Amino acid sequence: MSKDTENTNNEEVEQEVETNEECCKDESSCCNEEETAPEEVKELSAEDKVVELEAKLKEAEEKYLRVHADFENIKKRLEKEKYNAIDYASEKFAKDLLSPIDTLEMALAAEEAASNLSTEELLAKLKEGVELTIKNFYTAFEKHNITVVETDGEFDPNFHNAIMKIDSEEKDSGEIVQVMQKGYMLKERLLRPAMVSIAN
Repeated sequence: MSKDTENTNNEEVEQEVETNEECCKDESSCCNEEETAPEEVKELSAEDKVVELEAKLKEAEEKYLRVHADFENIKKRLEKEKYNAIDYASEKFAKDLLSPIDTLEMALAAEEAASNLSTEELLAKLKEGVELTIKNFYTAFEKHNITVVETDGEFDPNFHNAIMKIDSEEKDSGEIVQVMQKGYMLKERLLRPAMVSIAN
């Protein structure tokens, strides 16, 4: 390569560098235009971002409204089920009481049909019917954890109601002598205390 050609190339390069420097100094030059172009792209992408975020927000709001509506429906259903459970809590117990009432009705029907029986035979049959009815009651009680309050031993004010004190040679002072009315427990809860008399 000749020196003239080298000098020409060097001059061209120097001239290009000078042009670029001038271009960068001038505010309205091409350098500024190149710098502003990416900002315009950024502004467009920011707008797209806003649109995208608005779409996501709308979707989230719709999901929230659906979940909230589902929650309200479940809440209403559970409340209805709760009131039904309260209203019909004693349904099983009521069904189990039907058997004793059936037994009593059968005993009355048998008494009407047995008009030709003697008084003793009639009383025996009525007694049998009453005993069967009581047995049916206790079967129903057992199914529902209803038990008789124990009355053997000493008086306990938590389970017994002393209505009188009497003299007794067989019982020590404070012990239960006689049960006037049975007491009942539902599981661990007292339904009714036993009415008793206790020894002086």
